Amino acid sequence: MLTGAIAMASTVIALFFLRFWRNTRDRFFMYFALSFGIEGAHRVYSALTYQDAEDSPLHYLIRLLAYGLIIWAILEKNLPSRSKSGG
Repeated sequence: MLTGAIAMASTVIALFFLRFWRNTRDRFFMYFALSFGIEGAHRVYSALTYQDAEDSPLHYLIRLLAYGLIIWAILEKNLPSRSKSGG
């Protein structure tokens, strides 16, 4: 039951960030929406397959992808942008 609540919360958060991305077209919100969407889909998949052992490398790689998107979004937002003019 807790997995279903986490999946629902992740999906709602993904839709929340997707709405902000649609309004602003800022990739920061898109990366967050993708991350939470991946996390929600992963929780649904885990619940439907009923795997007690979540210590397989696949589960860690999916979570690494989701958390990596969050880290990338934060870094991309905070790093100075490169200008095309050299001088």
